[in-house]
Amino acid sequence: MSIEIDSTMELSDGKFHALMGPEPTPAFTEHGELESVWGRRWGAADEIGKLRSVLMRRPSRGLAKITEDQYDEELGALVDPARRWYWTGRDAPDMALMDAQYQGFVDTLEANGVEVVFAPELGETFTKAVYTRDPLVTIPGGAIIGRVAPRMRRGEEQSITQTVAAAGMPILGTITGEGLAEGGSFVKVRKDLAFFGTSVRCNPEGGRQLGRILEEQGITLKQVNLPGYLIHLDMCSVMLDDNLALVNPRLAPYDYMKAMWDLGIETLEVDRSEEWACNMLVLEPRKVIMPDHLPRTRAMLEDKAGIDITAIPFREILKNGGGLHCSTMELQRDWA
Repeated sequence: MSIEIDSTMELSDGKFHALMGPEPTPAFTEHGELESVWGRRWGAADEIGKLRSVLMRRPSRGLAKITEDQYDEELGALVDPARRWYWTGRDAPDMALMDAQYQGFVDTLEANGVEVVFAPELGETFTKAVYTRDPLVTIPGGAIIGRVAPRMRRGEEQSITQTVAAAGMPILGTITGEGLAEGGSFVKVRKDLAFFGTSVRCNPEGGRQLGRILEEQGITLKQVNLPGYLIHLDMCSVMLDDNLALVNPRLAPYDYMKAMWDLGIETLEVDRSEEWACNMLVLEPRKVIMPDHLPRTRAMLEDKAGIDITAIPFREILKNGGGLHCSTMELQRDWA
């Protein structure tokens, strides 16, 4: 009795595997590899490379439900009794003004050749989801999904993951367990060096997990402690060029500023009357977008450092708790 052998099952000799065998090189992020497999050179190696693509989300329609009878005298803000939102000041949001200022920001980005990728609108309780900086960080090759601290924002991470993945960007890792890590407290100062500010919103466990993921990518993460209730590093510092940063020395951790000085980075200081002036967006080295209500810091940057500044109105959205930098996350900057 003869036994017929199905030739399609004869794979053990490796002839097919030799034909289509494993190719660990070139590495994931090497020139040409990322583009050919993932469509483009995703991510960012620093905070100042030419900006190509950003992630944004339009202001929540839930902001329209905030009314002036919810003012809390002690906090100086309109506050939801259910702790799902706050809005600074006595006046309810001016939705028409906010939408106009937000669209002006989008128009300015697009006029500078920046692609804007929008995450979808979430439920009306997600009034802080406009701040797409917080649920992730981006590095050369892709995104790391964070874990936001406030209960009012939990769930944004899933939406951001879906949006980034749908755009074609690789997901390189996710913060889990009890880790808290938000993109606003993450600053890339060199291709192989980044800083993470621990705070009421970002804990050491989040930093530990983030550091482990970054180590696999050849990036060292240094943790610094933010003072008081300052939530994010981007509220007191912004890189303007490879060797130049704007800082608020009354808020920035000294060890962070000292580390920048040790790297040969010059620091300029915001005007004392404009405490939140660091929250701007860099388009390319020494070219930025910043709010137009910060004239003293703007004049200093133009006069002392020759910074090319586009100033736009953005004050209404600031009352929600974040600025221009908070409202974007770079998906792609030029990197070597």
